[in-house]
Amino acid sequence: MKKIIIVSTVFSLIFFSTTYSKNELYEKIDLFGEVLENIKKEYVDDIDQAEVMESAINGVLQSLDPYSAYMSPELFKEMQTDTRGEFGGLGIEIGMESGVVKVISPIDDTPAAKAGIKAGDYIVKIGKEQVQGKSLLEAVKLMRGPVGTSINLTVRRKNVKKPIEFTIIRRTIEVQSVSSKIIGDQKNLGYIRLKSFNENSDKQFLKSVKEFEKKPRIKGYVLDLRNNPGGLLTQAINITDFFLDDGEIVSTKGRKISETRKFFARRGDEVKGKPIVVLINNGSASASEIFAGALKDHKRAIILGENSYGKGSVQSIIPLTNGGGIRLTISKYYLPSGKSISEVGVTPDILVEAEGEDFQINSDKDNQLNYAIKLFNS
Repeated sequence: MKKIIIVSTVFSLIFFSTTYSKNELYEKIDLFGEVLENIKKEYVDDIDQAEVMESAINGVLQSLDPYSAYMSPELFKEMQTDTRGEFGGLGIEIGMESGVVKVISPIDDTPAAKAGIKAGDYIVKIGKEQVQGKSLLEAVKLMRGPVGTSINLTVRRKNVKKPIEFTIIRRTIEVQSVSSKIIGDQKNLGYIRLKSFNENSDKQFLKSVKEFEKKPRIKGYVLDLRNNPGGLLTQAINITDFFLDDGEIVSTKGRKISETRKFFARRGDEVKGKPIVVLINNGSASASEIFAGALKDHKRAIILGENSYGKGSVQSIIPLTNGGGIRLTISKYYLPSGKSISEVGVTPDILVEAEGEDFQINSDKDNQLNYAIKLFNS
């Protein structure tokens, strides 16, 4: 009974709500303990009670939203790698949708992107393991492994009847978040591709902008956020600020006063009002949507491409006393217009869908980029 008492304490903290009176809450806790006792006594196979407890805790968190989850001490230690620009794996950002693992975005020039994984794919099998019923972080753990080893992924793709299988070699993923070049028939457009919002993105991005601004022929910018899964909120604010002279960039609203804030642009447009086209697609999420949405609301840029992913919430990693942790949604963010992009995304001003099986971002076959270039010539 000792374990049940401990879990009851955990669940009383999680479930404490004004929805229930204290008596009703205690009844629910007793009911939970009763269910556990029956599982222990009657279930057909022996069970690891500790694993059952962890699954129950994770179930609570995943019932809140697709982004909240529990991490065991082992998994928590493994997950201490994000946002620094280097980690091991396949190179995809994933989320949960209706209990299924969904690809938010493959990261450019990574094994997953090169193999052909696309934003919006549903991962149904990792190796021989069915993904249905597993938590997001359990799926991440299955996909990670020693560099140089292979893994088989089976995915379901929209408008494709049969499942698609991929064999991918794990690599050390080094994300160079910013790349740039001069494009256009007249070689007069600055193209900046932003692949993620990690801790150094703003410095890399500003460096590219300043290099372009030294060239007198540059008359506009194409900013490419396709397949950018997001990252740090502070980076999204800093980079958006480069192109706005004033006004709100984003606001966040949470239960705590400290999580309810508004962020404003400081005076100074780094490109002095030059026209901007921002490219987005279904793999543009979170911080990418803040950037695109703010520039759209301020009519500072034309947004071109496909509807973005629709992740409008902020998560915090909270360590636990057992050495594990929880990833918990602590606030939602809102665009300057007051709209939330949760589950809706940012709608482009000009809808241009990717065309052709051989479509590749930033290539001759990139019809979205080609359309953006033509806008400057019209």
